[in-house]
Parts: sequence; C-alpha cells; structure tokens
Amino acid sequence: MTDKIIAFQGALGAYSDLACRTVKPGWRTLPCKTFAGAIEAVHTGRADLAMLACENSLAGRVPDIHTLLPASGLHIVGEYFQRIEHCLLGVPGARLEDIKRVHTHPVAMGQICNLLRERGLTPVTEFDTAGAAELVALWGKKEEAAVASELAAELNGLEILLKNVEDAKHNTTRFYIASRTAERPACGTPHVMTTLIFNVKNIPGALYKVLGGFATNGLNMTRLESYMTGGSFAATRFLMDVEGHPEEDRLGKALSELEFFAENAEILGVYTQSPFRRHMTGAPSEDQTSGPADAISG
Repeated sequence: MTDKIIAFQGALGAYSDLACRTVKPGWRTLPCKTFAGAIEAVHTGRADLAMLACENSLAGRVPDIHTLLPASGLHIVGEYFQRIEHCLLGVPGARLEDIKRVHTHPVAMGQICNLLRERGLTPVTEFDTAGAAELVALWGKKEEAAVASELAAELNGLEILLKNVEDAKHNTTRFYIASRTAERPACGTPHVMTTLIFNVKNIPGALYKVLGGFATNGLNMTRLESYMTGGSFAATRFLMDVEGHPEEDRLGKALSELEFFAENAEILGVYTQSPFRRHMTGAPSEDQTSGPADAISG
C-alpha cells in the first residue's frame, strides 16, 4: 500500500471508486460528496489525483465539470473508461423471490427497467448506488435489495443475487483524471488527446469560424459541448476534446485560428488516449487491457 491518494465523487463502493482502484491499484481512495469536493481535495494536497466522471454512453454529459475544472487550477492528465455492470444485491440468505423493493441512484434506476418490470419490483431512489448498498446492509431485511457494483457488495457484506441487470450492455462512463501538475506527453507521442474550453459570441457564423481550422487541418473532434455562462444568452462556452498535440503542426495551426475568433481559450489538459478509445474506433493499440470508464451514478 502506498501513501498516494485518489479522490472521487461518491461513496466507497461507487463505480467511481471502482475506477480509481482499477487505474491506481494500491492507492487509497478518498470519497467526496461532490465533484467540487474531489477537486478541492487535489487542489489542497489531501489527494494526489481526482477521478472525475465527465460523460456516460446512456446519460450523456456530467454537469459542472466545465465550470469546476477551469477555475480549479488542475490539469487533465488522463482519461479512463469504465464499463458499468449493475448487480442486484441482497442481504446474506436472501433469495430472488424475497425481494420486493430495489434501492439505487436515479440514473441507475433508469437503466434497469427490464429487471423492475419482469420481477414486479418497487423502485426506491437513493443518493447513490453505493449508498443504497450501505442502507440495505444496515436494514438487514430480505425484502430490500440494492443495485450497485460488485465492489459495493464486497464492502458491505451483501450477496450478489443477479449480475449484469442493466438494460444496455454498452453502458460506459468516461472519466477525466486530474492533477495539480500538468503531465503532457512529449510532442510526437502517438494517440494524444487535447481538452480545451473557450467562449464564442452568439453571432452568426462565430462557431463556424472558430471550428474552421480543425476541419481544414483534418483534425478529429471527439467531443464538443456548449454551455451558457453567467446567465447570459449573448455568449456561449464550449468544451472540446480533439485528437492531437498542441505543439504539433496541424493542431497548433487550428488553435491559432481558434484563438483569433474565440475568447478566453484555455487548454485543460494534454494526455495519452485510453486504449479503450482506440479499441472502440478500431485503431491499432499495443495495449487494450484497460477497461471502460466509471459510472455516472455514484
């Protein structure tokens, strides 16, 4: 066991906790109530890294990251994809026919509709998946069950009654890994991602001009999301993930054009792509052992 610590939003046993333990085996995981708390833990030195869910293949983007990260002074140093595999958990000795109610996070509840319908179970939403497992263990009642990770079952002494109860088998969450110190790969390193944020005035053609440099330089944007800022409808803030290194010629030219037309452009991180991303796109990968990223629900 090292003295290294990685923070996450959620309770012990959450899918984010599972992601932390997978990415940094032997590190101590630090549960935080909010994303802001996880970021603050790194900022103040209580943790070395933060594992921050940023998007999910079913639920879409995770809010707050676009506002919290730029103001935090932290840097994105990696990404991780966690496959979400929901388990139906009961107290020791419980059988499937004993279960009447299922407790879990609202997002997870929306991902187990088939289970609820086929077994006639009553859904009860809780703050997060791991917290639901903790409650079921505390109550000790055979009619109560939780839907959470296998890790949550292990930490709370629950039995796994069913595995992979999620409706969609592709359910995957992507995480940013954030650090106080930027750890950019060297220019020329293959399979690099750059994440940046910028403002665009709400006028005709503004976004077209900002993004033109990426098209003309043949760059692949894998994520582009807009956010209103400061309660105003006059300007829009964008978060972008793009393949490439900013010190390389093509992305360097595109960023120069972006800065000419955009405002407050800031690079949040330059990091090596997860092998899982290359596996998804069919690109060659030397190491495809890394799993998908963590779940959006705690």
